[in-house]
Amino acid sequence: MPSSTLAGKVALITGGSKGIGRATALRLADLGANVVINYSSDASAADDVVKLIGTDRSVAIKADAGNVNDLERLVQETVAHFGKIDILVPNAGVLPMKDVKNTTEQDFDTAMALNVKGPFFLVQKAAPHMAPGSHVILFSTTLCTASTVTPNYLLYVTTKGAVEQMTRVMSKDLARQGICVNAVAPGPTGTELFFRGKSEELLKTIAGFNPMNRIGMPEEIADVVAFLASDSSRWITGQTVRVNGGMA
Repeated sequence: MPSSTLAGKVALITGGSKGIGRATALRLADLGANVVINYSSDASAADDVVKLIGTDRSVAIKADAGNVNDLERLVQETVAHFGKIDILVPNAGVLPMKDVKNTTEQDFDTAMALNVKGPFFLVQKAAPHMAPGSHVILFSTTLCTASTVTPNYLLYVTTKGAVEQMTRVMSKDLARQGICVNAVAPGPTGTELFFRGKSEELLKTIAGFNPMNRIGMPEEIADVVAFLASDSSRWITGQTVRVNGGMA
């Protein structure tokens, strides 16, 4: 896409300081967008992204992406800074490794708060500030359809299954405002969170599940988010796009 594709647009990305969120922030900025980078704890990582983009075109805002009051403040500060929201990317999330036996009520509530409640209410708070032609890009996971999924992903895919239904029905709701709503469902992607605690042998095994025999890169996910955030995707809504190199 041309470097000016998103010129004048304002993007708000939760969890925008690391991993896929960071790659997305940099990609949207490369295409001309002004970017708000939300983070929960690591201010230095968020500030690094702002420095790469430029302080005239980006700002870092601390907020708990699973807390409705914080999300309302995040939206208000974004609008105060840039005047509007054109692209909303609720990327922040947790990846709990819990099967049925080992899931506590607290595990369930924590995962649902950040992965489901947060995106739902962020859209609710942002939508009044989004003009026709705006885009919401949610995040699911290829594990919702992969036959290779193991029991310890149960809680995680429960939350992401909710996101896919949110995408499907919210697209019909926000279509009345001219807003497109889609989701991206990555396969295994080489982020800091993904690599944490995995042996080299396990990483090779996971790569082997893919016909391309490798793990995806955050930039490859960000490219798809950028397409869904552009006018080129104006006739795509209510869809979950699986970005996984053919794994599922």
